[in-house]
Amino acid sequence: MTGHGGDKPDELDVLILRERLVAPNGPYAALDVVASTGSTNADLLAAAKDGAPDRTVLVAGAQTAGRGRRDRSWVSPPGAGVYLSVLVRPSAIPPARLGTIGMVAGLALMHAAGTVAGVPATLKWPNDLLVNGTKCAGVLSEVTQDVAAQAAVVGVGINVTPLGEDVPVGPGSLPAGSLAEQGATVTDRTQLALGWLQAFVEFESAWRLHDGDVERSGVLSGYRDACGTIGQRVRAELPDGSARTGTAVDVDPDGKLLIKLDDGTAYPVSAGDVVHLKNDS
Repeated sequence: MTGHGGDKPDELDVLILRERLVAPNGPYAALDVVASTGSTNADLLAAAKDGAPDRTVLVAGAQTAGRGRRDRSWVSPPGAGVYLSVLVRPSAIPPARLGTIGMVAGLALMHAAGTVAGVPATLKWPNDLLVNGTKCAGVLSEVTQDVAAQAAVVGVGINVTPLGEDVPVGPGSLPAGSLAEQGATVTDRTQLALGWLQAFVEFESAWRLHDGDVERSGVLSGYRDACGTIGQRVRAELPDGSARTGTAVDVDPDGKLLIKLDDGTAYPVSAGDVVHLKNDS
């Protein structure tokens, strides 16, 4: 999956991506495109242990074991989407702030959908890209366990063309969608990957410059503007099996969703599934 020249427009063009993105012309250290792999995140987590450099990118034409949050599978068939991961090694950032890199990736998703594909979208907390009530993309960020050489891997999956009939719905019966189904003006996967990677490094550079502080870097204000969960009545399904229902009122500087419960108390959610409820629920 390394062809170029436009002979197969549905293929990912590794030469264009490298020419535009990889040093000395661009901000990334290395970029590879593979036809298929199990999981780009898993591959880069392994590469991190072997010393892969900061801002290493892996793009796949398909994934056979793609993962979403809470170890769910992410359907990623050949030719239907953009599946990529970035390894970052922001050594000066406090470990407690590394997890907010997912917010950076979410803002880059908004850019790829809106600016590149021409599709208006919102973010569902923490980082699902919603278009007209369908999930068209998602983010999975993971932090390595090596304290001596801290790193994070950020993976994105963008559904570009329809996935087919057998794709399971997500939490809250959220159906899978694609940018093409939502009227995208651009469905070239190379251009969408390029757009996401350019936006990601721009937001990530500001985040890194401000030591991972999402307030000072502007990431938090951008995320709040993009987050369609704020203001919604929601049910938070927590990892311990319990649930909380109320109105989502804000996202805090740690990336937690703040929910005003029905009894009036504020409840911060750091992990779990948040289901948007209908107004009459």
